[in-house]
Parts: sequence; structure tokens; C-alpha cells
Amino acid sequence: MNEEMSGFKRFLKSFWGEVLQIVILAVIIVVPFRAYIAQPFIVSGPSMDDTFADGQYLIVDELTYERRTPHRGEVVIFHPPNKPSVYYIKRLIGLPGETIQIKGDKITICQTDCATDKDKFTLEEPYVKINELLPRPDETITLKTDEYFVMGDNRSVSQDSRIFGPVKRSAFLGRPFLRLLPLSKLGVFPGQVIEEK
Repeated sequence: MNEEMSGFKRFLKSFWGEVLQIVILAVIIVVPFRAYIAQPFIVSGPSMDDTFADGQYLIVDELTYERRTPHRGEVVIFHPPNKPSVYYIKRLIGLPGETIQIKGDKITICQTDCATDKDKFTLEEPYVKINELLPRPDETITLKTDEYFVMGDNRSVSQDSRIFGPVKRSAFLGRPFLRLLPLSKLGVFPGQVIEEK
């Protein structure tokens, strides 16, 4: 028994023993981190240009929305209702219970009484890319108590809540915490905008 233990201790001190220890430690740390705290996400398509470009590599924060509700202006990653097996990345525009009025490139949010201007405001959206492709009709939508309205920053090509409707809170994965690639765009909480209202 003592010879077996001393052989095992020698193995642990060997090159392969150290490699095995590093691998076990990495699995103990990385697996729970990836499953419950953060996971990678690769941007696909032009719907968030110029904020996020196709192929950019992000790390998604999965914990924030366990502690608080999503805020307007945040970029969120979620399952769209029409494609529950994939993830989309969009910007959060409308919050539960609000009425969103879209006229051209202008978005007005009505928080309670839409008949008065007192409860309305127009979003300031410096992140939006406007061009002449795919004009969309004006629309008004009222969100239920568990629904959010999301839109891409590149509005004319984005498949978003104007197409697939509101997104339920349970469909949210999280928000981008870190942009890793390309290194020239490295940043923490990329694309986030603080809500003024």
C-alpha cells in the first residue's frame, strides 16, 4: 500500500501528473463557470452593425438578470419566439406594460396613459444605423407584463420584435459582458447605453 501511494505521489510530481492536475482543476473551474455564469457567443449577421459586426466573439453575462430585470438600452441575447433553438442579439427598446409607437425611424414610448404627452417620450438612439433598405410600416404595440420589445441597431435589415413579436423574460440568456475579438474592439459591457428616462 505504501509503495502504491509513493508511486502515485511520484506520478503526481511527474510532467504528466502535473498536466492531469491542471486539466482536472480547469474542468472544476470552467464547467460551472460556463454553465451558470458566462458563455461565449459569436455575432452572426449585420443586424447590430455598427455596434457589433459579424464574427465578433463575445462573453455573455448570465448572472445579472438573475438579480435584476433588464434595462432599456441594454444589448441582450435571447431565444426569439419563432426560433427557440437559436440565440439572437438585439437592443432592448420596450419594457413590460409599455406601448411602443414606431413611425419611420422615430420610436415613442408610452408608459401609462397614451392619450397625454406627459407619459410619452421619444427614444434618443445614437447607436442606430439608418439606411434606405427595407422600409417598414408604422406600428403600435402594447406589451404584456412579462414581455419586452427588442430591435437591431441596423434597423433596415434586422429581424426583430417588429417581425417575431415581443420576447418573454424567460427567453433571455443574458447580456454581453466582454467583447474579446477582434482585439481592436476589446471592451467590457460593449454596446450598453444607460437609459435617460
